[in-house]
Amino acid sequence: MTAQPKPRLLVLGTGFASFSLLKKLNFDYYDVTVVSPQNYLLFTPLLAGTTVGTLEFRNIVEPLRRSFPRVRYYQAAAKDLNPAQKTVTCQDSLDGSSFELSYDLLVVALGAKVNTFGIEGVTENALFLKSIEDAQRIRRRVLECFERASRPDATPEKRRQLLNFVVMGGGPTGAEFAAELHDLVHREMKAYYEPLMGEVRVTIIDVAEFILGAFDKSLRDYATRHFTQNGIQVKTGSSAVKIEKETIFFKDGTQMPYGLLVWATGIAPTPALQAFPLPKDRGSRVLVDDHLRVQDHPGLYALGDCAAVNGMPLPATAQVAMQQGDYLGGQLNGLVESRDSLPFHYHHLGIMCYVGDDIAIADLPALKWHGHSAHLFWRLAYLMRLMTLKNKFLVFFGWVKTACFGRDISRI
Repeated sequence: MTAQPKPRLLVLGTGFASFSLLKKLNFDYYDVTVVSPQNYLLFTPLLAGTTVGTLEFRNIVEPLRRSFPRVRYYQAAAKDLNPAQKTVTCQDSLDGSSFELSYDLLVVALGAKVNTFGIEGVTENALFLKSIEDAQRIRRRVLECFERASRPDATPEKRRQLLNFVVMGGGPTGAEFAAELHDLVHREMKAYYEPLMGEVRVTIIDVAEFILGAFDKSLRDYATRHFTQNGIQVKTGSSAVKIEKETIFFKDGTQMPYGLLVWATGIAPTPALQAFPLPKDRGSRVLVDDHLRVQDHPGLYALGDCAAVNGMPLPATAQVAMQQGDYLGGQLNGLVESRDSLPFHYHHLGIMCYVGDDIAIADLPALKWHGHSAHLFWRLAYLMRLMTLKNKFLVFFGWVKTACFGRDISRI
């Protein structure tokens, strides 16, 4: 008797949701294909540290092929979806050519992009912090600003402009980058650029009345005081209306010169997701039920930052994506094993943020915590969350190397 072919499972994306799903999935049950422009998982909670050399870029990536050798992978971007024909049109990320893939089951885990809110000049002049390429650009720009400011012909005005490092967005991403940059300046750059230290400014700007809005009030107030005491300016209630190459224009008519602007203001749907003919909420996220199934589309699932679970507002965080991926992997196994399908339930484990000087804040379900011990917990928690033993080893010894020898300030 000829064996029945395994159902074709197509997964779009290589983020936390996809990796968690693949770790849970029984590959004896499915013929699995993954499509994504990047052939690795990026551990984004530690990305800010790579911008200043606390960790190296390859410490926080895990190649898909190494983790899942039984998966068929194509380095491409999904461009169009035909649910009726069960096909996805993809564009090769290397040569730009197009090809089509068929599926029996489809998992959409395309993540999200940075939200510019349509503000003029953001895309052209600001730097984002979503990818390894973004972190590399930030690292080069920081060092470039110091080198240009140290030139003998640099005017005081030019030095002030170059050495004003601005973070637009007061969430965990923006706050942790500002903290890492503060550590770089005061632990490494001070020894080599001592005459410039009086003109270095790190500024966090947010349209809300406070930063770190997802945290308990006592913790966000502590973080704000800590930043202020360390010379990091916190400017709240400020809305940018235009970004030029060296100047930010605000709604109240004021301007601010800058040498580096990191835009970390939230997320928006990817262009591919917007083009997919699927039911979406007001934020253009795919609507799914409490089993992560797309409404009126049998065999089609969505999870992670690109999905909105009906009646369950969830934050766009790694822990949500990981829990959804783990859940869906189990549910797909259950389809073959004829197990009953159970609804998805999110278990909030807490949120953390590094604020500089080896200090962190931790908003846990049973504890509101800050200080050096919270930073140790922050590091241990992320070491545990890293997907592979290799990454745990690299990150741990990356921190040890930085503690012993400092950060590399070569501009490569």
